[in-house]
Amino acid sequence: MVKSDSAHLLTPDFRLSLAILALSVPLFWLSFWAALGVGLFGLFLVVQTALIGLAFTKTALQVYSGSKRIREFPYSEWRDWQIFWPALPILFFFRETQSIHFLPTLFNPAELQSCLEQRVGYLHPKQEPLTSATENSSGSPETAKSEQAPSSR
Repeated sequence: MVKSDSAHLLTPDFRLSLAILALSVPLFWLSFWAALGVGLFGLFLVVQTALIGLAFTKTALQVYSGSKRIREFPYSEWRDWQIFWPALPILFFFRETQSIHFLPTLFNPAELQSCLEQRVGYLHPKQEPLTSATENSSGSPETAKSEQAPSSR
């Protein structure tokens, strides 16, 4: 597997996969087929949580299946990353120069966020707040009178 001094291996988090699996129980009374589909998806996520590992090295995010490394994503090719719905993190997204990746949050979300901030950093500066509607394209404020059409009497 990964040497602990060279990389940080994320801790698995079964909350998302077990929540989806549990959602299939009340769905059973509404629709057997919907419950079966959601249940199988939840079971798939439980297995993936147990098998898949993410390791943050100094230069790349590595994906493991058991003890075998199956993929590596160098940070130098990353253009953006985001964890969707921070209050209830269910999806992790990152974009490389040639591809986009979406992963369910099957790992400790706080640990994932911390590793992303430390190893990858913030890839885009925070956006400036939107200017008010009374500013023109050069950024100088205009008076409200000049924006209103003259009234006809």
